[in-house]
Amino acid sequence: MTPLLIVGCGGHGRELLTIARAVVSAGGPDWHLIGFVDDHPSEENLKRVQRLDVPYLGGVAWLREAPPQTHHVIGIGDPRIRRAVAARVDAYDLPAASLVHPDATIGPDNRYGPGFVAFAGARVTTNVTIGRHVHLNQNVTVGHDSTLGDFVSVNPLAAVSGDCHLSEGTLVGTNAAVLQGLRVGRDSTVGAGACVVRDVGERTVVKGVPAR
Repeated sequence: MTPLLIVGCGGHGRELLTIARAVVSAGGPDWHLIGFVDDHPSEENLKRVQRLDVPYLGGVAWLREAPPQTHHVIGIGDPRIRRAVAARVDAYDLPAASLVHPDATIGPDNRYGPGFVAFAGARVTTNVTIGRHVHLNQNVTVGHDSTLGDFVSVNPLAAVSGDCHLSEGTLVGTNAAVLQGLRVGRDSTVGAGACVVRDVGERTVVKGVPAR
């Protein structure tokens, strides 16, 4: 069994626990969930973690005590915060696990980096390149020939059409759509329910239909 810990014990991190358990139950990698680390957990989240029968181990510095071969996955929804936490975790030289829920569909000729997470119902078609620590939430679709940079988050029910490019740190909100062949710049946010019909620059927030 391979030790696995989750960085972040908020709601997103606890959702990743359910994915890891589903992967093991479906006969995937035999992860042994050793616990959560989080520098500033709320009392309520600590109680919620306790109910899941997985221990809270301490802050990120606990990683220096991690057993050999321990993998990690970053359970933080915000892509920019996830990137900052990953920079700290990388200092401990622990490999990042990728978690693909058994109810997700990853088609042929796709490539994804370490730390990739696909929730239940996520659909990735073909020839899609996905970077490090990318999270595709429930019932997301990603079309052919697209590229998702490191630390991208696509929230539930969002649709990324074919031949799109989401640059590093992009957040696509719930129920949003990015139309065919468009580019969203680094650290930009597509608001919930928005429909992107033209390229989006860097560090830009767009919302509405069409997105502005």
